[in-house]
Amino acid sequence: MRRTSLSRRMLIGGVAGSAAALAASRFAPHVHAGEESPAKLKGRINHSVSRWCYGKIPLEELCKVSKAMGIKSIELIGPKEWPVVKQFGLTCAMASVPGTSIGWGFNRLENHEKLLRIYEEIIPLAAKEGLPNVICFSGNRQGLDDEQGAKNCAVGLKRIMKIAEQHKVNVVMELLNSKKDHKDYQCDHTHWGVEVCKMVGSERCKLLYDIYHMQIMEGDLIDTITKNIQYIAHFHTGGVPGRGEIDETQEIYYPAVMRAIVKTGYTGFVGQEFVPKRDPLTSLRQAIEICDV
Repeated sequence: MRRTSLSRRMLIGGVAGSAAALAASRFAPHVHAGEESPAKLKGRINHSVSRWCYGKIPLEELCKVSKAMGIKSIELIGPKEWPVVKQFGLTCAMASVPGTSIGWGFNRLENHEKLLRIYEEIIPLAAKEGLPNVICFSGNRQGLDDEQGAKNCAVGLKRIMKIAEQHKVNVVMELLNSKKDHKDYQCDHTHWGVEVCKMVGSERCKLLYDIYHMQIMEGDLIDTITKNIQYIAHFHTGGVPGRGEIDETQEIYYPAVMRAIVKTGYTGFVGQEFVPKRDPLTSLRQAIEICDV
């Protein structure tokens, strides 16, 4: 069971801090360390990167490199790490929530009391740091039918909406595939997640639309995103198959998906959450270029 902090997912291989520093100078060759100017991007996509994909790079070095690339956020980090990214003029577009996990979530009524305490603590902290979103999960089915699971999620989420609305922080349920990576996970189709949001009935209850996961589960990405954008607070990327680079080696044509997202008027973040198969920072740079439509 994966945790929502750095242990939420297995940390993958990367490069040492010295290599990260060299990469930072490559992406911003005319400035001194610590003074990197962001790359000139089109500005229609707010770029973010998931920390866990670059776990062997010290956070400070990842911040420097990311800022030089024009990335504005290091995400899926907890409260202890928020001040670090803030020092570099970055934000955390999707905050992890210590004490929660993918398989244990709102679809079980018996989890609600503990979850209520966790989110009552994390939401004000996120608001204080100016963070827009905190992540949440449905949990695994474990024999629970989808209709009842959705109703249970709505009951639990409704209990934390008052504090979310008060602090203007979104509580965002991630859509994940239950076919390959997260067997038995309940929030595995967009329609199911949207129905939960509708039942909760708050603008602060949203979805994290993971493009990789939803390509595996249902495809029809552009039409689904376009029709349901009002319920989406955040996006993740990843190559299909294999969750590697989002380039021509996989089946999703990301420029078209990004253009469709821009066309909806979406102003949130797109988080790179692929697992690099090549040099991690070179792949990250390429992904930003691909998505910067």
